[in-house]
Amino acid sequence: MHVLVMTVVHHPEDARILHRQIRALVDAGHEVTYAAPYTARGVVPRSWVTGVDLPRAAERRRVTAVRAARQLFKSMRGKVDLALVHDPELLFAVAGVRNRPPVVWDVHEDTPATLSLKPWLPAFLRPPTRFLARLLEGTAERHLHLLLAETAYAGRFRQAHLVVPNETWVPDNVSAPGDDRVVYLGWLSEARGVREAVEVARLLRPHRVAVELIGYADPQTRPVLAGAVEEGLLEWRDFMPNDEALKRLDGALAGLSLLHDEPNYRHSMPTKIVEYMAHGIPVITTPSPRAVELVERYQSGMVVPWQDPQAVAKAVLSLRDNTEERRGAGARGYAAARANHHWPNSARRFVAQLEAWAGVRR
Repeated sequence: MHVLVMTVVHHPEDARILHRQIRALVDAGHEVTYAAPYTARGVVPRSWVTGVDLPRAAERRRVTAVRAARQLFKSMRGKVDLALVHDPELLFAVAGVRNRPPVVWDVHEDTPATLSLKPWLPAFLRPPTRFLARLLEGTAERHLHLLLAETAYAGRFRQAHLVVPNETWVPDNVSAPGDDRVVYLGWLSEARGVREAVEVARLLRPHRVAVELIGYADPQTRPVLAGAVEEGLLEWRDFMPNDEALKRLDGALAGLSLLHDEPNYRHSMPTKIVEYMAHGIPVITTPSPRAVELVERYQSGMVVPWQDPQAVAKAVLSLRDNTEERRGAGARGYAAARANHHWPNSARRFVAQLEAWAGVRR
């Protein structure tokens, strides 16, 4: 089976797209052409895919990227068995194309709910844009195949669709959590707790506990992080490929998830929490429902109030000073991740479903 995978929004090294789904397809013996904004992001394709460069869609600049994706899709429609798209924008790239192969839209997030997190979209345009987003989702459901990243997204659609959760690769063995460094892994933005993380670093500095942030920061928060680094408060590693970034979790005291109380986060499971558990470190999270469910069920960390750096710092120091609890939380989280959130368990269902839609027999 030859699969065309396209994104113009996500980083080409996106964990879900490249390190889980594409890797699963390649490991199953399928050929993948991966079209993504390589040049715009300053990376090159992995050797195990055929890379095609696309423009990047960012803020209000999206039309050029969608047009380029549409041209590519038209040129490859007779050469691939199936196309897998990862952005709502790309629904326009495949719409109305004749003699096309089966097209799958991987629904990463609650598109209408994310509009409150886009500072470049004027407030007066959000209600009509939200309406159009829901209309687009309904049209996509009638004409394409859908995959969902969360069970909670099912309520937005009329039919049942396969859920491919944001799980992770869980190592065979992990180190015990240390006592002098906390980490954050993921996209960095105001709504994801950047300012709280900076203040936590300020509070922990006298206690000789370092704070390390790993991930791409949006334009609004990059100056905040740059200032914190210059002040010597924390270490910020910009975007790193997922397989490299995950190594930075090993031996940390705890992993932070400081999401704000936003509609898009209320029914989503923060992938970073599963990644922290998979690497045997305790979780410190704000009380988004899915995060609380995960941490409390497995006793894998601590829940702190929204936007409360003092509480976060207190939780960090509590774990630092209690070796038994720190190691116990890390061990319980690791065992739960290995049993319930190990990506290969879902990878088989993902690949089998794409094969079925493409009409390919193993």
